[in-house]
Amino acid sequence: MVVVDVCVMNCRLTMAQGNKELLRTRNLGKNQLGGVIFGAKNTTIKECLSKQLFGLTNQHLVYVEKIDPGLPLFLLNCTDSTLHGIFEAASHGKKNIDLYAWTSDGTQKTPYPAQVRVRVRMRCQPLTEKQYKPIIVDNYYTQNHFWFELDHAQTNRLLSLFSSQPAFVPHCPTAQWSVRDPSIFNFDEKVLTELNKKATVDDSLATIGKDDKELVYAKLTDMVPNFKFADSSTGCDDETAKVDDGTLDPHKKVDPPPDNHEDESKEDGLANPFESPIIAELIEKVDDLMAFKAEQDRRIGYLENKIISLEQNLVEAENEIRNLKGHCIMSENIVAPSEESDSINEKTSDSVIHLDNSPQTCDFHLDCDDLIFLVGGYDGRSWFSSMDCYSPSLNQTKSLKPMNAARCYAPVSILNGELYVFGGGTGGVWYDTVESYDPVKNDWTSRPPLNAKKGSLAGATLNDKIYAVGGGSGNEYYSAVEMLDLDVGAWIPSRSMLQNRFSLAAAELNGALYAVGGYDGKNYLKSAERFDPREHSWTKIESMNTVRGCPCLVVLNEKLYVLGGFDGNTMIPSVEIYDPRRGSWVMGEPMDHPRGFSAAAVVKESIYIFGGLKSGEEINDTVECFIEGKGWETTDAKAGGQRCFFSAVSL
Repeated sequence: MVVVDVCVMNCRLTMAQGNKELLRTRNLGKNQLGGVIFGAKNTTIKECLSKQLFGLTNQHLVYVEKIDPGLPLFLLNCTDSTLHGIFEAASHGKKNIDLYAWTSDGTQKTPYPAQVRVRVRMRCQPLTEKQYKPIIVDNYYTQNHFWFELDHAQTNRLLSLFSSQPAFVPHCPTAQWSVRDPSIFNFDEKVLTELNKKATVDDSLATIGKDDKELVYAKLTDMVPNFKFADSSTGCDDETAKVDDGTLDPHKKVDPPPDNHEDESKEDGLANPFESPIIAELIEKVDDLMAFKAEQDRRIGYLENKIISLEQNLVEAENEIRNLKGHCIMSENIVAPSEESDSINEKTSDSVIHLDNSPQTCDFHLDCDDLIFLVGGYDGRSWFSSMDCYSPSLNQTKSLKPMNAARCYAPVSILNGELYVFGGGTGGVWYDTVESYDPVKNDWTSRPPLNAKKGSLAGATLNDKIYAVGGGSGNEYYSAVEMLDLDVGAWIPSRSMLQNRFSLAAAELNGALYAVGGYDGKNYLKSAERFDPREHSWTKIESMNTVRGCPCLVVLNEKLYVLGGFDGNTMIPSVEIYDPRRGSWVMGEPMDHPRGFSAAAVVKESIYIFGGLKSGEEINDTVECFIEGKGWETTDAKAGGQRCFFSAVSL
């Protein structure tokens, strides 16, 4: 058969293609961009703060230009890997706001032309990498490097974490975060001198640091209304001043303060308000305020953590309710099929068994957790858009609402109680489309497309994200991996596998993603690898004993079972089992029939495998069941009929 030959045998075509270079940006859309991290070093961070200007190299301009005023920003000190915040954009991101920023003598052009004006939104203690890495772990593309673009979920979590930290005055703040009166710059130093002289009144004054000085000046202003006091915590040049539009003009010069020797020579009177009783009262007030503020910060941090915990519990509860509703409605649909579903049964498959009102059928309502969904496929004559539901306990199959288009070579994964089908194709035409099935509504919904058209890929759900792994298109074979993040509403490139894999299999086990077998453009593979999201990297694990293209991979009792596949010459019935605790593969009991491009799922500690190619153009119509300790058994079920190039999944 021409179609089968094209879909199976084209895997033998060769191709000299290396792994694609990792994308340097996440390429989030403007509406998806929730915040941006900028970089600096110990040698440049002071200028970033004093000029109120953040910058990156030219390659980051593609997303810096998406920044609008008010967008949350953060500053990474690359020298010690600390993250500073919270800042926000005071201008649109653009190129060369300051053409000579971060240059030694101002004669060369800036090496960081992707720039934005900033202002402080909230002064917080900087975060260590240990604190912020779990929030942006999906952005890490190497052990120590990550993308600077943040989606809205990551930004909100960073804002919450920063807000829970104690208040902090930046190392080199400017007029933007503390407005200064140019007529009292010299008097500002006199204030500090007098405070130090009076410190002997109460030793506690010596403990007042930069973080407390703003409170000191505020209190002095209240107590001595005839004077204004500058914030001496601003340790930068007096040349920058605030302008009306909320940004700083670094070229605007401030006139020097007028000489007033007469005022400076006065030791008493209104010009010298620092009398001991005032200072003593001030110290007492500052101590009270700081103690009150520390208690408030502690309470706010506790409440924010409780709110985050409650929100997470609410999301989990909503997902659980949705799953339970799906189970119940699926049970009701099978017990009492609708007229619409009966019509679909007649049109899509002669092998579908119509259910009656027998006592056996009614029992299904009491045990609805053994449903297996069969999606798409090919029967030797036509491509399927159908969706079937099989109950092993009843040995009954029912057709549900079909997909929006026929689809083969496409994986299916479960997320939030819905079935997601992505990629694939028909007859050598590959798709990037994605759709999800809601069992509560018995309806399909279009979802964000993949970043490339591809088929014979694998998929799995890990940490509330769906991963699309490998696959290919035409004569191209991919190592690329992308993940669907519903908070962002798009598929985001993730760390690529160590080698190209077409017609592979993948599964999730104990918080890690496993990929096995496939075809790399030259050879069929027996190698396997594992993705650990905590390290954001793929590592090789022990290889299988047999090369396998188009196998099935399922999880049973915390072990991986790889079933059948194509060994380069023929379809095989052999089974191999991987135990992560031992880190090795062992041969399992073989199936009764050789199978490749079949579909498998696990329910109630039993493996079920359906259809698939037997050899050449011969397609299986049998179903086999495996129970640990009992081995394989061919059942009398005809679920799905004669079918290959399809997928199966259980709720």
